Amino acid sequence: MSAKSAINKEIFTPHDERMLAAVQVKRRTKKKLPFLATGGQGDYSTFICLSVTNRKPTQVSITKVKQFEGSSSFIRRSQWTLDQLRQVNGIDPNRDGPEFDLMFENAFDQWVASSAGDKCMFVQVLHHTCQRYSADRKPEFVNCQSKLLGGNSILHSAADSVTSAVQKASQALNERGERLGRVEERTGDLMNSAQQFADTAHKVACSAPACSRVPRRLTPLLQCTRLFRGRSLPLRKLR
Repeated sequence: MSAKSAINKEIFTPHDERMLAAVQVKRRTKKKLPFLATGGQGDYSTFICLSVTNRKPTQVSITKVKQFEGSSSFIRRSQWTLDQLRQVNGIDPNRDGPEFDLMFENAFDQWVASSAGDKCMFVQVLHHTCQRYSADRKPEFVNCQSKLLGGNSILHSAADSVTSAVQKASQALNERGERLGRVEERTGDLMNSAQQFADTAHKVACSAPACSRVPRRLTPLLQCTRLFRGRSLPLRKLR
C-alpha cells in the first residue's frame, strides 16, 4: 500500500472524510525551534493533504500529516479549513518547479515537493477544489503556470485525450458499418441477378414444344440453375 493510500485509510476514512490530493514536502527554510526545546523525535516525512467530508454540508480541509522514522503510523499535525487559506504561491510561472508557498490566516509555510509533477498536480487539484467549494472569499493563486489554473491543464488534457479517442473509435465504427452496408447491397444485387437468371433459364426451357424433352444444349444450363436456385452468394471476408 502506498503512503498516500495509507494516509487516507488511517487519517481520513475514520472521520468520514476522503482525501482528494496529497504531496510529500520538505521545508525550504529551517523552522526556528523554541529556546526551551528539548529535542525532536528524529527524522520524519511530511505530507500536505487536501480532504473533503462525505457528509453535508461539505467541509474542505488542508492537513499536515507526519510519519516519523521507524514508525508505520501517520500523525495528524496542523489542520486548516479552506476558508483560512489566503494565498498559494507557485514561485515561478515560467517553469515546472517543486517549490510552492501556502499562506493561511495564522501561518505561512514554504515548501519543496518531492517532485515538480507532484507539486503541479496538488496545486491544480487545490485550485479546482477552491473554485468548487469556496463560496465567499477564494484564495489567491500567484506565480502559477496557466496550465494549473485551467485551459490546458493536466486534467483537461486527459479529458480531451479520452474524448478524442472515443471520437476516433466512433468514426472507425461508422466507416466499418458503411463498408458492411455496401457489401450487403452488392451481395443482394448479385443474388437478385442470379435469381432472375435462373428464372429466365427455366422459362426458356419450359417454353420448348415438349417441356419434358429438353434439348441437350440446355441441359447443362438447367442443371446449373437447379444447383444455384435457393443458394445465397458467400460474403467475401471484409478486410
